[in-house]
Amino acid sequence: MAAQHDVLKDTTKLASSTMVLQVVFRILTFALNAFTLRYVSKEVIGIVNVRLTLLYTTIVFLAREAFRKACLSHSAQQSWRHTIHLTWLAVPLGICWSLVLGWIWLNILEVPDPAVIPHYGPGVLAFGFSAVIELIAEPFWVLAQAHLFVRLKVIAESLAVIVRCSVTVILVLIWPHWGLLIFSFAQVLYTSLLSLCYILYFAKFVGSQEAEKKSFPLHSMMEFSPRYSLSQDFLDWKQAWLAWSFFKQSFLKQILTEGERYVMTFLNVLSFGDQGVYDIVNNLGSLVARFIFLPLEESFYVYFSKVMERGKNVKSQRKEEMSAASEVLESLLKLVTLIGLVILAFGYAYSHLALDIYGGSLLSAGSGPVLLRVYCLYVLLLAINGVTECFTFASMSKEEVDRFNYIMLGLSLSFLCLSYYMTTWLGSVGFILANCFNMGLRIAHSLHYIWKYYRGSPYRPLSELTPSPAVICALAVSAAVTGYSEVTLCCDMGWPSRLVHVLVGALCLSVTLAAIVLSEEKLTHFIRSHFLSKKPKKKV
Repeated sequence: MAAQHDVLKDTTKLASSTMVLQVVFRILTFALNAFTLRYVSKEVIGIVNVRLTLLYTTIVFLAREAFRKACLSHSAQQSWRHTIHLTWLAVPLGICWSLVLGWIWLNILEVPDPAVIPHYGPGVLAFGFSAVIELIAEPFWVLAQAHLFVRLKVIAESLAVIVRCSVTVILVLIWPHWGLLIFSFAQVLYTSLLSLCYILYFAKFVGSQEAEKKSFPLHSMMEFSPRYSLSQDFLDWKQAWLAWSFFKQSFLKQILTEGERYVMTFLNVLSFGDQGVYDIVNNLGSLVARFIFLPLEESFYVYFSKVMERGKNVKSQRKEEMSAASEVLESLLKLVTLIGLVILAFGYAYSHLALDIYGGSLLSAGSGPVLLRVYCLYVLLLAINGVTECFTFASMSKEEVDRFNYIMLGLSLSFLCLSYYMTTWLGSVGFILANCFNMGLRIAHSLHYIWKYYRGSPYRPLSELTPSPAVICALAVSAAVTGYSEVTLCCDMGWPSRLVHVLVGALCLSVTLAAIVLSEEKLTHFIRSHFLSKKPKKKV
């Protein structure tokens, strides 16, 4: 019980710290985008944020995601030597993906006009190379995540992002005509510094007294390198086959996650300038999803993986840990659902104002406000899906993961087709609506899995997913009041009226939060105990 509580305490600490980290990241990124919009063309922004970033994220995701999920899965017989060997496979896999995808990006896809967007070729090479550099630190990242080294993650990623943003701003001010070369250099510098931070940390940590006190499984930096032995298999083949199952799933999940960018990149449904505007609106809409929901998903995947044995049903698990996991899942689902509903209720009335402040008429005069309003619905679905799939993937057996791959295949194909046709019909909004449809199907599957998993047990983590009547009323009234306030006070009546509109929203938000605190006592206790508590509880 004490060990289980320590895992939960460390997990929530990791999630909280990562949320703060993501807030800083997104503020810096948005400030950088707002700055570069005034010095760099929207076509360059579109190439960097859609085309080149898609290349980088695809290489990194396909090369490491499966290994991360397999290596972080809890197993009593887990060998860290085998785990390290498996994580190193991400590097050659990343090199292969870099060569294949780099060739496609240079020879198959439409190449921008060099007179408008120069240095496209070096940009592709730089972003592919940066992905390989980041994968070199993968064994160190896995060990850090498995042992919940919160400070390392915060410092490494914060330092790398700050340096990247600073270098980009300086180069844009001095040599704006360099265009893609600026972003390419900053990207390589970012991944190099990130990998270096992890390597240097473990070079100092391994073999130290602190490592011995924490019972760290490695005792020298040489143990991070692959080692062959005639008496022992190079890989844990059960773990390797699990990684293969996750790899097939990751390929499909990547299509679902970045589907609209693939459609934009391969089917040319939007111009490079329109892609830039869409990506900025998309990033603004996904602000909360990235700095709250994603850290929760990553951190609590580690928690569920540690407290549950993969592939075993509820009756075969330890009762205390299953009870705690059920309570955590219930509270976590309620938390992200309420956050998503708040964003949906207030997002409609403040989308136009947010875009006007951020990018001026370039973003607020066209389809930007409609895009952001529809995205608020997508954020709610993202919130629920992240937590439900977090639990689902942590508890599924290898066979269940394989079966789910076929479902993901169907979702991927339907999403690509739906995205293409809805975009030709509705423009950029079609991308978001297609995402909403597919996210709803994924949520339905995960909820059905969770219901089946707990069927026949006394645990009902899905029973209190719906908010209390007081919260529902507060959200409905707030949406109506702020909607009326936007029509009468915003956004073409000057800053005094805009300020009043903001104050109306702040008042409605305060009332909504008060309703949540007063009527959702169990959730409030969960947040205070695991996210806001500074004093650790006594071990049982």
